[in-house]
Amino acid sequence: MGEGVERIGVFGGTFDPIHVGHLVAAVNVRHALGLDSVLMVVAGEPWQKIGARAITPAEDRYAMVEAAVQGVPGLEASRIEVDRPQESYTADTLEALLAARPGVRLFLIIGQDVAGRLHTWKRPADVARLSTLVIVNRPVAGVTAEVDLPGWDVQHVTIPPLAVSSSELRRRASQGQPLDYLVPDAALRCIRERGLYAGGR
Repeated sequence: MGEGVERIGVFGGTFDPIHVGHLVAAVNVRHALGLDSVLMVVAGEPWQKIGARAITPAEDRYAMVEAAVQGVPGLEASRIEVDRPQESYTADTLEALLAARPGVRLFLIIGQDVAGRLHTWKRPADVARLSTLVIVNRPVAGVTAEVDLPGWDVQHVTIPPLAVSSSELRRRASQGQPLDYLVPDAALRCIRERGLYAGGR
């Protein structure tokens, strides 16, 4: 598309569990920026969350993501970090993707909340060098805030504001509340088959 260079979105996350908000962000970024595809990169060992709470095994989280994107044009589940036997650092992932697909242009997709914490990442300067940063904005009452990141190539994409989060879904599941229509149907079937989050109800 566009420049004659393959344009690939990289949307990383713990996806514990994946939900409709993740898919809304991915498909809207792909459309807005004319990306050829968006890789949903499942964090194998999300180093910033280890020790903070129990994390669902990576293979289960990957299975949910793979189920969720099945049949969604342009979205792909990626296990590049699941298969890496160490903590998941975005700089390493970008380097590996560029080594495997020379000449592509990578667009790293993050939420606006994450943009303010990029300084806490490992090798942020390499992340800035290897990718175009795409900040997904969720406007509240019609207002969209933008984060100033000097030295970064930044694009902003506004998506519909959806009040859904993985932590809220885990809480709902723990209380026996349904996850229907908050989690993609195929991912919800995966949750139930694997008995995750108290069976997903």
